[in-house]
Amino acid sequence: MNLFKKLNDDLALRHSKSLYRSRLIVDSAADIQIQIAGQSYLSFCTNDYLGLANHPEIKKAFIAGAERWGVGSGSAHLVTGHTSAHHQLEEELAQFTGREKVLLFSSGYMANQGVITALMSKHDHVFEDKLNHASLIDAALLSEAKLHRYIHADVASLERQLSFKKQGDALIVTDGVFSMDGDIAPLPEIVLAKEKASAILMVDDAHGFGVLGNQGKGSLEYFNLDAQQVPILMGTLGKALGTSGAFIAADEVVIETLIQKARSYIFTTAPPAAIAEATRIGLKLLASESWRREHLKKLIERFKQGADQLNLPLMLSDTPIQPLLAGSAEQAVTWTEMLKAKGILVTAMRPPTVPAGTARLRITFSANHTEEHVDYLLEALALLNIPDKVKESAS
Repeated sequence: MNLFKKLNDDLALRHSKSLYRSRLIVDSAADIQIQIAGQSYLSFCTNDYLGLANHPEIKKAFIAGAERWGVGSGSAHLVTGHTSAHHQLEEELAQFTGREKVLLFSSGYMANQGVITALMSKHDHVFEDKLNHASLIDAALLSEAKLHRYIHADVASLERQLSFKKQGDALIVTDGVFSMDGDIAPLPEIVLAKEKASAILMVDDAHGFGVLGNQGKGSLEYFNLDAQQVPILMGTLGKALGTSGAFIAADEVVIETLIQKARSYIFTTAPPAAIAEATRIGLKLLASESWRREHLKKLIERFKQGADQLNLPLMLSDTPIQPLLAGSAEQAVTWTEMLKAKGILVTAMRPPTVPAGTARLRITFSANHTEEHVDYLLEALALLNIPDKVKESAS
């Protein structure tokens, strides 16, 4: 079959099943109020959990960084792209996370790919939650290690699979907060399973870092876990910290190994030093302005109480990610359009991003939202036509 005909047929099929992905062209800065095609929308689909992406102090640091360092790093980290700004951010993140060292990556996808492919080989085993982020699944496949996927958040399933390992090293990998469901991994129980099996544990805390814990240190602080219990931590800079990029925090031997072997670190241009300078300010705000997390908690609780009164089919989550189950992709898209007509922007999540039959609205909250914003969203959601079978499956 001609390749281009096959591609056209595939695109047509996606359209017919309400699975076609389209980009929104946003004409304003990242915030809860955004402009699209001349219209203003109240956004509930941002990962800017602490409301820092458009913070004046962070913008000022970015501009000053560009004045000093320029707008591009000009090279890879291992050539001349690694500046003192990058290095200072790594040291500050290491201190904040309680780790010996940190290594910066250009994205969370690249960080996950880099660490798993550098540490694992075809003689090893990687054990992953079935709902882990795609970057973690792809990284395990690329490493050529034997990939085992256990039932979501089911430690008994993990332990059964760990018992099958006969040789090679074992790496357990889980999201801290699951990006589509918003629930938190049972990390204390996973730690016990890891210790019994003499495995290594890595946590991708992209959606927990900065949000969970009294100091914003994420899922590990939430459960009072330390670096010995969770030796490898991944966090992103483009969510709660409001900038761009990611990091791996671990012991020196792991970080030095990544510098030598992680292809997604070695063979790419370093991110601009201006981003590092801006992120350093974001980290200070994350640590000092605990009111952002407290306000976020109140908004989440207000929304959950209102959704319960409306009998909305919310999935169980105590994080800023609040999924509203729609079931079919068609239903999710219809709901998105209805909300958009009321000036509210919420993304419809459909297969293959989520399993078939579990399409949803992925509602997310930011510290920049107000209680009035939450109430307006609830008023709009109250008008949705929700099938009884969807309510039953969510309960």
